[in-house]
Amino acid sequence: MEPTPKPEHPFSQPVSHATTTGMSGGGFYNANSAAQWSAIEQILPLVEEAIANLPVKGTGPVGIADYGCSEGRNSVAVMKHALPALLARTERPIQTIHSDLPTNDFSELFRSLRPDGGSVFGSERVYSAAIGGSMYDQLCPPQSLHLATTFNAIGFLSCRPVDRLPGYILPNGPSVARANGYVSEEDRHAFAEQAKNDIARFLTVRARELVPGGKLLVQVFGSKGPARTCDGLYDLLNDAVLDFVEAGDISREVYDRYYQPVYMRDLQELADPVTNDTYGAAGLYSLDRSMEYEIAVPFVDRFKQDGDLDRYARDYVNFFRAFTEAVLRAALPESPSREDLINRIFARAEDLLKADTSLYPFRYAAVAMLLTRNG
Repeated sequence: MEPTPKPEHPFSQPVSHATTTGMSGGGFYNANSAAQWSAIEQILPLVEEAIANLPVKGTGPVGIADYGCSEGRNSVAVMKHALPALLARTERPIQTIHSDLPTNDFSELFRSLRPDGGSVFGSERVYSAAIGGSMYDQLCPPQSLHLATTFNAIGFLSCRPVDRLPGYILPNGPSVARANGYVSEEDRHAFAEQAKNDIARFLTVRARELVPGGKLLVQVFGSKGPARTCDGLYDLLNDAVLDFVEAGDISREVYDRYYQPVYMRDLQELADPVTNDTYGAAGLYSLDRSMEYEIAVPFVDRFKQDGDLDRYARDYVNFFRAFTEAVLRAALPESPSREDLINRIFARAEDLLKADTSLYPFRYAAVAMLLTRNG
């Protein structure tokens, strides 16, 4: 009698779980991601701490992977910051891996990696590659990575836990100050649980890729006390879309089904799956450090200094257009006028912002944790 097969771990098989086709391409995301870099810059000391403590003895390449690299501007900048210290610690070759969805604009990434034909990292011991796939799947061979990172990416959920969100376009709901919409407690709970399951899945598949003692740095936009990265910008996008619903250009049915599959976590929600047995990833890592913080937003500070309302509205709207446009496009019925409608929605957002900036104040909060792979 043959033995009963061992049940597969629920995360053992790749699944289709992309809720967006990625960031806007053609260099648009690179050009409008200065705020994301400011958020990354705050935690570069954690990158340095990770590099200083990587297990680099042995032979073969030292692997570093960044998940959610988009067009590469910020991903490459982190690697450029980290590599000098790593090159000083080991004579081994180093493999950098930059990963995002297959629909990502990798041509911009490749130009970032080899702008003049040679490696941007300036060392013959550094080799770079890109992988198209979901961060919620295993993408690298077992125990091939020494450091894995993700920045401003894991807030995008792996699936839509509800089919309709009729009161607002974001699971966290509108800003308290505006209250220009609603999300039921039942729906909020569904998204909170999906976010924790996504973190657990991400931790599990990264654990397979990391060597024992390897480091995992997870950073993402989120919330810190009253500061929520969603406030202001999603109020603005919601108001702009609703104007076209009221005008009859977008049906109420389309609006009810449309939402941005993004969840703003607080620090406890980020770290809970590391130790909570409920989510299936407990025991895989030790928590080295965690932090919550708020950054100064470049386009907000510039407006305070120069008062240039047109530039402020353009920079603000382009900032969030870079990561919301793909989902909005997918929600709208395909038609010859769809691209024009999308442009009109974002133009309307600029007009609304210029009419009253006080309705859409924007703050950027983030959470992060540095982990060590047990074993």
